[in-house]
Amino acid sequence: MFSKNTRPAMLFTSFAAAGVLLLTACGGGDDGGDSKAAGDAPASNAPAADGQAGGSGTMDLSLRSGTAEQNNAQRRTGDWANLPGKPAAKPVQRKWVQLSAGQAGDLNPVVVNGSGFTLYRFDKDTARPSKSNCAGACATTWPPVLVDPGGKIFVDGVKPADVGVIKRDDGTRQVTIGGWPVYRFSKDTKPGDTNGQGVGGTWFGVTPDGQKSGQPAGGGTGAEEGTGGAGSDQGSGSAGADQGTGEAGGGQAAAPATSAVLFDDANFPGDGVAQGVAGKGCQNVARPKVASSISASGSLKLWSKADCKGESKVINGDVADLATIGFDNKTSSIAFG
Repeated sequence: MFSKNTRPAMLFTSFAAAGVLLLTACGGGDDGGDSKAAGDAPASNAPAADGQAGGSGTMDLSLRSGTAEQNNAQRRTGDWANLPGKPAAKPVQRKWVQLSAGQAGDLNPVVVNGSGFTLYRFDKDTARPSKSNCAGACATTWPPVLVDPGGKIFVDGVKPADVGVIKRDDGTRQVTIGGWPVYRFSKDTKPGDTNGQGVGGTWFGVTPDGQKSGQPAGGGTGAEEGTGGAGSDQGSGSAGADQGTGEAGGGQAAAPATSAVLFDDANFPGDGVAQGVAGKGCQNVARPKVASSISASGSLKLWSKADCKGESKVINGDVADLATIGFDNKTSSIAFG
């Protein structure tokens, strides 16, 4: 276990409900940039690979405040390596993604990536729990925004607590905002295009808190139950979590969560150490007993020991300070479902 003074900088261990894709690079996906981005942790501090030290529900990422440029990201990687409408072929294109609150066309605010392309959400997906229902041909037209294990998510005007990652059925890890999986549109051919806005009455630019850009607040037709459609993922992603005897940690009951981000410090700090966990049933966290705040897309149960044993606590959604429910620096595993 790392102490709060010795933890690897900027870890964002993301959940087993996560996604990875981005789009083909102009130069065949070669790195072509600096051999190391400023601020990268040395190899000796590299986080565990996906599926290690925390189970299949963990993934290591860095969550960093600011833009890719401000963080000295490598050239021709991440969002800078993407062309619209083509699946990523090499990991260089999945090293990082930028989420910036901005304006595109008539949409203000709307989230754009590091190359200025508009990001979208899909009404047939669900946010609580986070679930993508766009696969196959749908995912070719609407490429999911993905990030590889060990990659970075730069947040610029988007609250870290609103950012997540879910695991798609193909094993890739997709970025979420406000619980909603986010996508590019293949017919947006230049930065600032919003050709995907309103397509089919189900696709909309995504706001920094996961709402539909250009729509009245509280309005729209966002589906909480994914209805699938052509090429949609199947299955609900739910599983019966150990019931235990934990106390309720929130107000009225929420829908079961399938993912969560745990921050080492209270109040979801943007430049703090974080880790994510997700999936079905019981998932061990990569770094136990360090979490002081948690962002969750619904209800789940925290456990003080691995394999969902020991003391437990049920929570419904975000908890800005786990000390308020007596679970600061205690979480070792989480039961989803």
